[in-house]
Amino acid sequence: MKREDPATPNAYRLLSPQRIQWGMLIAASILCGGVLNWLAIPAALLLGPMIAGIVISLNGARIQPHGTLFLIAQGIIGCMIASKMPFSLASTFSSHWLLFIVCVFSVIFICMLLGWIMTRMRILPGTTALWGLSPGAATAMTLMAEANGADAQLVAAMQYLRVIMVAGIASALMTVSGEHVPATSAAVDLFDHGSYVALAETAGLIAFGCIAAKVLRLPAGALLITLVAGVVLSQNRWMDIALPQWVLVLAYTIVGWRIGLKFTRPLLRHAAHVLPRIAVSIAILIALCGVMAAILVMVTDIDPLTAYLAMSPGGADSVAIIAASSKHIDIAFVMSMQMTRFIILVAFGPVIAALMKRQAMR
Repeated sequence: MKREDPATPNAYRLLSPQRIQWGMLIAASILCGGVLNWLAIPAALLLGPMIAGIVISLNGARIQPHGTLFLIAQGIIGCMIASKMPFSLASTFSSHWLLFIVCVFSVIFICMLLGWIMTRMRILPGTTALWGLSPGAATAMTLMAEANGADAQLVAAMQYLRVIMVAGIASALMTVSGEHVPATSAAVDLFDHGSYVALAETAGLIAFGCIAAKVLRLPAGALLITLVAGVVLSQNRWMDIALPQWVLVLAYTIVGWRIGLKFTRPLLRHAAHVLPRIAVSIAILIALCGVMAAILVMVTDIDPLTAYLAMSPGGADSVAIIAASSKHIDIAFVMSMQMTRFIILVAFGPVIAALMKRQAMR
């Protein structure tokens, strides 16, 4: 009997399809991110891995970052947002509370109206259009849509296509306006993290947010919990948030992969016959939100890019990363608007969808 070469299994494991796919994804992400960063494109470290993920996924890759890694990435981004909130956050929110309510419900109304029209015209089945256009966290809206009987694959296609379109337009606007501030010293400060005490406190906060999100099963909970807890703790000067640049790079990469790798060929095949109409509906949604942002600029003293990002129907994590790439954007206003809208959608989304479905069926 022929004896097998003991090195063969190890060699097979090293060259297994998944390892090859991960290697190709990492190489493509470095290449895309490096080119976009060289071109001074805003949020290049998010868009590069996202583009690489789409290309690799459409060529047959079947990989996804582990759920725990995505939770940690959300927690890191929540801490990053909290660290950028000014100490005037409470006064900003209290002085603009009516404006927040009007803006949040205006965007929700626009999304629901477009979804109702698409349902009424029978472009998409059931409440699929309503969930697909809902401007919340893409993963959370997809999970909630599936739980409420919508076509989860079509909802996922709409949600992630919307995130990519919003991120692309926002990056283009920042490039054209010259608001983007390239991180020229990123390589030098890659491992700079401040004090070790602050680093340990930040790691503890991220761990707490991830564990709480898993226990509570809250959609986008790691982002939400670490953001709220980080704001409360840092605003009261009970802790300092310290995040080395390399940690942020990893978080942006994981979020980009998570979005890009969702675009598999079966998913796009499933949505192919309605994809043009989905893209048009998303473009209309973005345009109408842009009109609302223009109105916001006219009635307040908010700058156009802050208004656009606050009103944009993109994912909160990708919007946060884009907003953080400029020193002139009011990230407190942007994230307060995004998170308020997200909380309202998570709380009342199923009720709104049920009402809209009943009206559409009539």
